[in-house]
Amino acid sequence: MTLKFSALLLAASLFISVLYAQPTHPKKARHAAPSMGRGKVVYTNICLACHMADGKGVPMMNPPLINTPYVLGDKTKLITIVLNGFKEDVEINGQTYSNVMTPHKDLTDKQISDVLTYVRKSFGNKASSVRASEVKKVRAGLK
Repeated sequence: MTLKFSALLLAASLFISVLYAQPTHPKKARHAAPSMGRGKVVYTNICLACHMADGKGVPMMNPPLINTPYVLGDKTKLITIVLNGFKEDVEINGQTYSNVMTPHKDLTDKQISDVLTYVRKSFGNKASSVRASEVKKVRAGLK
């Protein structure tokens, strides 16, 4: 073999190994990235107007989505808020927020799981993903 051919063969094998390399947690990595991308689209189209691009919300009206028990806590409660809306005053970090959040039952289970995964993993949040099956279960319990 010539030196050029050997170098070409080495480069091709490196390219193939990188292309087909498995992430450390293949199941998590495969599902998180597409869900985050779809979730960002839903967030941009529906949530951003009230909760802002940075997730900080609007003082005294729309609460922040950053490091709050509503976002990082019980997923069932969070899913219920998205499905039923929210009409209560809420205090977060000493600030009271009183705007009504409309229900979003029109969103599919996948759209809700994607947007909540996006919110729970964005703006500095580090919480677990929300699965469409979890949304489906909560939705069924609300009927």
